[in-house]
Amino acid sequence: MTSAPARVPRVGWRAGLALAAASFAIRAAVVLATGTSASRFADAPAYLLAARSLATTGTYPLRTDPFLFRPPGYPFFLAVATLGHPENVAAGRLATAAAGALVPVLLAALSARLFRRRGLAIATGVLAAVFPTFVLVASEIQTESLYLVFLLTSAFLLLAAGDRPSSNLAVLAGAGLAMAALTRSSALALVPFLGAPLLDSRHPRRANAHIAGSALLGFVLVLGPWTARNALVFRELIVVNDGAGYVFYGRKSEAALGLARARDRAELREAAAEVERSRARLIASLPEDVRRSPGRLSRALTDAALAERRADPAGTRRLIAWEAWTWLRPYPDPRFWPPGVVGILGVANSILYLLAAIGLARASRRGCARFCIGILAITMLVHVALGASWRYRTTSWDPILLLYGAFGAASLAARPHERGEAVA
Repeated sequence: MTSAPARVPRVGWRAGLALAAASFAIRAAVVLATGTSASRFADAPAYLLAARSLATTGTYPLRTDPFLFRPPGYPFFLAVATLGHPENVAAGRLATAAAGALVPVLLAALSARLFRRRGLAIATGVLAAVFPTFVLVASEIQTESLYLVFLLTSAFLLLAAGDRPSSNLAVLAGAGLAMAALTRSSALALVPFLGAPLLDSRHPRRANAHIAGSALLGFVLVLGPWTARNALVFRELIVVNDGAGYVFYGRKSEAALGLARARDRAELREAAAEVERSRARLIASLPEDVRRSPGRLSRALTDAALAERRADPAGTRRLIAWEAWTWLRPYPDPRFWPPGVVGILGVANSILYLLAAIGLARASRRGCARFCIGILAITMLVHVALGASWRYRTTSWDPILLLYGAFGAASLAARPHERGEAVA
């Protein structure tokens, strides 16, 4: 990371509170408008089951779905936030909305530390408050909002730890990333980025090593007990959960080609049902001891999908291209959304892509820009390999696109004699 100006402007508690309150009002309005008695999100029953088990028995279930268990972070959050009554879906959705309301505040704080401009930071927070995907994921029983809170907190603390420097902040940054991994296990792919302080030219190598080591220590201290729990319960190494093979088969098996070929919602529904039938047949054909072992079952599903891909190279190329475009396209899936929404969001996100590219190119903190480009690359590769969706991209790309898109717009709007200040 390159050297940064000494002074970091404060967003201020009044501005932060206003951002959080406005963000919560928007998200709560969506919750109320869509009905509070139930959740329409397909994965909600699994999270509610796990939260109910925690609230009633104090233990996490061996399975949250018929053939896997999900990361524990969000079910723990639901159990606590609903005061032990996760069956109260309205309370769970509003608690998720409250978590989502913190995302704009965290993005404003990150912007202030990255670009040293209070007005830009507040503008970034306002954009995040009304950003459609952030609003939608915060209005349902799903993990993205809580994950973003932990991930952005970790990013802010790691950046602050490198700026000061501070080993204590680095420990907290690592702990934040561990909490993100316990909410969505895809965060495990980001662990190498805790070593980013090693590349900081502002401080002696020994200080940088202390910061990176402290971040890794914080990560291990928080994640370790859950991994140890899995080892004791299942007698095998499962870092967070066992869903990777299940997801990989669902998106890389021969049956998954139907998902790529589907032209409308009806065809997509039938293709998804065929994937489920194919996966169920495979699981039923496995020996009982494999079906009972989370790790072995996950590996068996992965191996079966890889064998099918090796047998059909053309189909493999088709799936990879489909997954890559699913991730990169600037508009939501037209098989689900009306043409008007697809068109408006397509134009808006195309502009955001362009502005973010300008912001990444012009930002003076080149180390931070390269860090973010690395995040963009790694998260895309991981999700194209396992399974890509717009919802997953919300947590991986959209925060960076908003941060640097807002900065890119500000740099374009600056007068020629102000450009140097805008980039500082």
